[in-house]
Amino acid sequence: MSLIRIVSYNIHKGRSSLGRRASLNELRLGLYGLRPDLVFLQEVQGRNEQRSMLDAQHESLAAALHLNVAYGCNAIRDHTDHGNALLSRYPIVEHENQDISDHRLEQRGLLHARVRIEDHDVHCFVVHLGLFAVSRGRQISALIERIARSVPDGQPMLIAGDFNDWGDRLAPLFVQQLGLSEVFANAPRSHGGELPRLRDSVRRLGNALRGLPNGLSVQERVNQLGMDGAYCPLPPPRTFPAVFPWFRLDRIYQRGFAVRSARVLRGREWARLSDHAPLLTELELP
Repeated sequence: MSLIRIVSYNIHKGRSSLGRRASLNELRLGLYGLRPDLVFLQEVQGRNEQRSMLDAQHESLAAALHLNVAYGCNAIRDHTDHGNALLSRYPIVEHENQDISDHRLEQRGLLHARVRIEDHDVHCFVVHLGLFAVSRGRQISALIERIARSVPDGQPMLIAGDFNDWGDRLAPLFVQQLGLSEVFANAPRSHGGELPRLRDSVRRLGNALRGLPNGLSVQERVNQLGMDGAYCPLPPPRTFPAVFPWFRLDRIYQRGFAVRSARVLRGREWARLSDHAPLLTELELP
C-alpha cells in the first residue's frame, strides 16, 4: 500500500494575495515543507519575459521539490503565458493539455497526465474552470467525455484544482456519473471545512462559561449518516480569499483511494503567498 500526499493550489502566478509582490521563493519553501508526492497547480506562469524571477514557475518549483513536471499552457499574452501544472514524485508516463475554453474572454485548459505509482496507472486531471456557470457546465461535460474516452473503468483517478463552483452544483456530476468523491466528504477527520456560525460560537462560549462540554469543534467534525441511513457528506472547504476564506472554490476528487486525512492550510504565512488557500490530503492506494 502507498500513502500519497497530495496538494492542490492556485498559486496566483507566483504573486502575493494582493498581487503586489512576488511570492515564489516563499512558495517553494512552503511546498517543500509539505513533502508532497503530487502537486496540482493552477495559474502557473510558464513564461514571463518581463520578470525573470517569475518565469518558468513549473520548472522552478519542480526543481526545488525534486519532482517531475507536466505543464499545460492555456492563456497566452504578449510577454507571458500561464496555465496548469502537475508535479509528481512518480514517473509521468504521458500527458496532454486539452483546450476547454468556452469563450474568448477566458482561456481554460484540462491537463491530463497518466502517472505510474508502483504497479498502478493513476489518471490525474488538473482543472481551472470558468467564472460562469454555463461555461463550467460545458467544461465538465468535456471532462466527462475525455474520461469516458481515455480512462479505463476502475483505474484510480484524481481530479483537483480551482472549480470556481462556490455553490457546489457540480458535485452530483462527479459522484453520480464518474463515481468520484470529494476528499473532505470521506476523510475520517476533516480540518478547516467550515467557519463557525455566530450562534454556534455563542453557544460554545456559553457552554465553556458553564463548564459544559462542547463536543467536536466545527473544524473537526466527522462525516455523519442521516436518520434514514443516507450518506450526508460535509461541504467542501472554504478556500478563497486566503486572508479570510469564504468561498468554496477548490476541490480534490478521487476514485480508487482510501482517504486518510484532508485539510485546508490556513494562517498568515499561507495567506501571504496566494489569494487561494491550498488543500492537502493523504490518500492510500491499495
